[in-house]
Amino acid sequence: MPELFLELFSEEIPARMQGRAAEEFARAVTEALGALNPREVRSFSGPRRIGLVVTAEAATEASASTERGPRTSAPEAALAGFLKKHGATKDALREEGGYWVLEKSAPPLSAASLVAETMPGIIRRFGWPKSMRWGGSSSFAWVRPLRRILCTLDGAVIAFSLAEGVDDGHGLVASNVTEGHRFLSPGAITVSGFEDYAAKLRDAKVIVDPAERRAAIVAGVEARAAEVGCTVAGDPGLFDEVAGLVEWPVPLLGRIDDAFMDLPDRVRQLTMRLNQKYFTLLTANGSAAPYFVVVANIEAKDGGRAIVAGNERVLRARLSDARFFWDQDRRQRLDSRLPRLEAVTFHARLGTQGARVLRLVRLAGILAPMLGADIAKAERAAMLAKADLVTGMVGEFPELQGYMGRRYAAHDGEDEAVALAIEQHYAPAGQGDAVPSAPVSVTVALADRLDTIAGFFAADERPTGSGDPFALRRAALGVIRLVRENELRLDLVVLLGEAVAAFAEPLGLDQARQAALVDGLYGFLIERLRVQLRAEGRRHDVIAATLGAQRDGDLVRLLARADALAALLGTEDGANLLTAHKRASNILRIEEKKDGRAYAEPPDAALLREPAETALAAALDAAEPAIGERLGREDFAGAMAEMGRLRAPVDAFFAAVTVNATETELRGNRLRLLSRIRAVTARAADFSLLEG
Repeated sequence: MPELFLELFSEEIPARMQGRAAEEFARAVTEALGALNPREVRSFSGPRRIGLVVTAEAATEASASTERGPRTSAPEAALAGFLKKHGATKDALREEGGYWVLEKSAPPLSAASLVAETMPGIIRRFGWPKSMRWGGSSSFAWVRPLRRILCTLDGAVIAFSLAEGVDDGHGLVASNVTEGHRFLSPGAITVSGFEDYAAKLRDAKVIVDPAERRAAIVAGVEARAAEVGCTVAGDPGLFDEVAGLVEWPVPLLGRIDDAFMDLPDRVRQLTMRLNQKYFTLLTANGSAAPYFVVVANIEAKDGGRAIVAGNERVLRARLSDARFFWDQDRRQRLDSRLPRLEAVTFHARLGTQGARVLRLVRLAGILAPMLGADIAKAERAAMLAKADLVTGMVGEFPELQGYMGRRYAAHDGEDEAVALAIEQHYAPAGQGDAVPSAPVSVTVALADRLDTIAGFFAADERPTGSGDPFALRRAALGVIRLVRENELRLDLVVLLGEAVAAFAEPLGLDQARQAALVDGLYGFLIERLRVQLRAEGRRHDVIAATLGAQRDGDLVRLLARADALAALLGTEDGANLLTAHKRASNILRIEEKKDGRAYAEPPDAALLREPAETALAAALDAAEPAIGERLGREDFAGAMAEMGRLRAPVDAFFAAVTVNATETELRGNRLRLLSRIRAVTARAADFSLLEG
């Protein structure tokens, strides 16, 4: 099958856009060429190019279609419009069912023709997050000025132009020409296909494949680190980013002045990463090493000595700035900065960071005794948690909020638990982050998230299907992880009520509105819990069935009940009981609908005629208090075992008893017995929500 090869060559594309753009370009091209059955699609990207190579059929197949036109009785103008639209004449029509019908046929279309026809539109309307225009009269915009288009089919050029009407599209015309490395191998390079392209570009100091480029960077950085007995601090994102910045990676080792090694590690690392894209090195014992690795995009004649010296000079200036902030910030205590938080807006409807701090202190005071945390320390940590937002260092590097707060608090002589909580109250920030376990830290972390989700729900800033600008889903997952991983016995319904109450006066929330918000917040948390359980491979219907029995704000208890139910369903008794329960529920639903009434009353013992129904009634009488007693002392496995014992009498009942007896009183009593099955099992779970 013919090989179609495309490359769009431009000025430097932002690294964060390259990979997605290459994937989107490949998707758009393969969709446009669907009639050619495209396959084996490979896309690639780099600092100055995106492209793809794909195999496809040489031509489309001939096709036929039928178009129904106006009625035969319609005015001639309607028929003329139809013929004009389809470029046909009247003798090509036939009558069918009172309508004019046109049989259309499309001859085979060559791959070259289809590509030439569709590619200009794909390129001109390609959806970059941001685009720019450049010199000339063309309105065509691209992420950066587009310089060349390469398009070949089995080595032959498919020539097309980006001109559109009077717009010349910057004179861009497809060819078989590309360019190599800007500095090491400038100038035009003619290619005959992808393999020839990749080989010639490698000779021209360009590694085309982004995965190969990244692997070369990883290997080179690790090799430079090993030269001084160090390892590389883990930073996958930086490797990805640098792979989008260089075409011919040349890792070089630089040294950090000893005068800056007493700066906090993350300050130094963030300065190098964000501003200069340097890799941080660690000594054998895991401490910060006085070295860094910079990845150059050029092979220098002096082995890179001048490049390293220049980068060391720039780094000294950057770290000097960081040193200034570090020294200046420590001249003022954290608690003295609190008044400045009144000038920092948290949200237009939710007030300032200063107001938020007061809410956090209140919630921390409520939570602390529940978590075994020192109340005074928890309230102090909540008071200082946001103070570093108005420091010079965090103003320069917002990523350091919390981290710097801990260090400034320690410098001020604050209690160690307080300082630790200032940093850890932001954790977990993401799925891979560790969850704090220190009681004061957990207290402030929970208070922060509960206040956040309650506040934004109260301000009608809830997440939607298309967005979550205030990261409320992440905050909810943080609450769930803090509770689950620390096995906290808390009633989240009560705590959500406390969090919502803080907004009652500023937002004018009456009792009904507060109750509705708590219900919505609880549902939001439970939905996030379901998402998390699904990600863990657990049955989401089990948690729904457990919740169906009653609303429970204690997630630890809720999950223990769900685990016990899942264990029961994994047994033969549990599976058969579920089947019998569904049978009972289906019969009851049908008969109650037919009769227009519910059968919720207890069955009449005097109407129990068959031994099987007498046995079932006795089993239910015994099971209900036993299940309740086990649930009361949180013996959920025992409660499920009691429920599992109902399997045999329920099976025997359905095997021996006709529910819809001819006698009205007998039928009604047996329906009440089925209702009792549903009621007793509902003490532990709502079986109607279980699948299977």
